[in-house]
Amino acid sequence: MPVQRGYRQACGVARGLDIVGERWSLLVVRELLLGPKRFTDLQQALPTASPNALSDRLRELADAGVLRRRQLPPPGNSRVYELTTWGRGLEPIVVALGTWALAAPPTAEQVFVSTDSAMLTIRTFFVPTPERPEETLRIELRDHGPAGVFGVRLTSSGAAVAHEPPEQPDAVLVTPTDALLAAFGGDDLAGLVAAGAVIVGDSEVVRRLVVNVRVPAYTDQYSNGTPGPKGEGG
Repeated sequence: MPVQRGYRQACGVARGLDIVGERWSLLVVRELLLGPKRFTDLQQALPTASPNALSDRLRELADAGVLRRRQLPPPGNSRVYELTTWGRGLEPIVVALGTWALAAPPTAEQVFVSTDSAMLTIRTFFVPTPERPEETLRIELRDHGPAGVFGVRLTSSGAAVAHEPPEQPDAVLVTPTDALLAAFGGDDLAGLVAAGAVIVGDSEVVRRLVVNVRVPAYTDQYSNGTPGPKGEGG
């Protein structure tokens, strides 16, 4: 088992924590939900994880069957890590944990957001508008360079997110990550642009995106036993 000191209990919670309970394990899973990554990509997404700690988690998760290593064919020739079918079953758990934690106040040092975390916010909290046709965006998170380029497809059933952007998107949004996150749930494209974003193409597609990504708000009532946001999607 990956965990050095197992719980030695038979219940599913304990057995699950024996597999993914070590520090960084679930964040490695989070970073692989949208597709395979190289070790250097994972380092960029988890900047405070030491190389040794990250290597240990990858080895342990591979030994447990949560992920696997794969060698890309030429011309890539890179080794990537990807979730197994069983490992992908962790997605609703990771998403539910993240949604649950939104009821707690962020601390001063909790400021970094990885590219995939930002995109998972779109996939998790986008509220579809069935009356609209399918529309596509290319999103470039400016502060993350080439790793911050994604494709988003808005459909009548939700938002699909991929590392590969569409060839001819309806709109292109180049934006700082924090500006995009701050815009979710609002209708202020002018404010988004003022925060450093550039919109090319159909701005109404960008508006549809930001208006309909509705992240549950933090409530400071969590500490006195009052439940946090209801109706969380994950």
